[in-house]
Amino acid sequence: MTPESTPSAPAAAKGDPPLSAGQRLRATALRWDTAVGVLFVAVFAVGLGTTDGFSASGNLAFAFNDIIEVGLIALPMTLLVVAGQVDLSVASMLGLGSALTGNLWNAGWAFEAIVPVVLLVGVAGGLLNGWLVTRVGLPSLAVTIGTLALYRGLASVVLGSDAVTDFPSAYAKLAVDTTTVPGTFLTYPVALFVVLAVVTAVVLHSTRVGRSLFAIGAQEDAAWFAGIRVKRIKLLLFVATGLVSSFAGIVFTLRYGSARADNGLGFEMLVIASVLLGGVDFDGGRGTLFGAVAGVLLIGVLKNLLTLNDVANEVQVIVTGALLVASVLTPRLVAALEERRHRRAASTGVEDRRPEGAATTS
Repeated sequence: MTPESTPSAPAAAKGDPPLSAGQRLRATALRWDTAVGVLFVAVFAVGLGTTDGFSASGNLAFAFNDIIEVGLIALPMTLLVVAGQVDLSVASMLGLGSALTGNLWNAGWAFEAIVPVVLLVGVAGGLLNGWLVTRVGLPSLAVTIGTLALYRGLASVVLGSDAVTDFPSAYAKLAVDTTTVPGTFLTYPVALFVVLAVVTAVVLHSTRVGRSLFAIGAQEDAAWFAGIRVKRIKLLLFVATGLVSSFAGIVFTLRYGSARADNGLGFEMLVIASVLLGGVDFDGGRGTLFGAVAGVLLIGVLKNLLTLNDVANEVQVIVTGALLVASVLTPRLVAALEERRHRRAASTGVEDRRPEGAATTS
């Protein structure tokens, strides 16, 4: 297997007749990420028809801005999970970036000098995670549980229990939901997310790097024997995740006008839930960026609807947790049923003509 030949989604076996346009359309319609996109549209439509104030332009701008940090972090997290890894320290890195922003601003630094320092700290945090995983050989889940506590602790050391406010209005106004990019209806954070999502989608689905990620996630040893630089790629993925997480800390700080050590607390669950809900396989090797983005949007709209209907925050956490469990369990149940159906068809001698790739998580 070579990076160029590694598929991002199941393909017909060699020698099988090519799928017709109708079969391809049916297979796409039955994919998990497509179902999540349809569910997002359905929930959005229900909100328009049942909840007062949901359709207001101010509320929609707030709803999408409110999930923007989760969306930004979900982009590199998708690449990481496709490669069979995970980073649970992202919310703590967001908090560390916010705390460092507040500390340096309090110390009289120019905001233009603060940003690169915070981003460098994010790169350093990602390097630590990646080094422990790729060079020391520790599992990413265990490593990032440890650095989750480490980075949050560093945030508390940097800023303590204080909150820093009064950031420069020239930057702060770019992060709020009342300022849009000239000529568009998009706020600056949402416009940035759209651009980064397009770039990430191209990298994942249309480049050699993306094909390498799917190969690593599907079978790491085979990818290594195929000449893919597995350790280097995984290291760079952790660096990218740390970098984006620290940048999300800056965006969060400006959007709320407050730097605190506990900013973004619990966001790692929202990020992971969004990615897995979008059909990215936690074991690696399968998934689409479209699905991950659809998962982010679905969680954002659900969160907004629950808030508008005065649902307690504790219930919102329960809903998010239930979605996370469902996003992991449901595709595996579908795969088990598919395998059982194939075995039954084989045992009865009936050829299964269903197009391969239908009802998968990719």
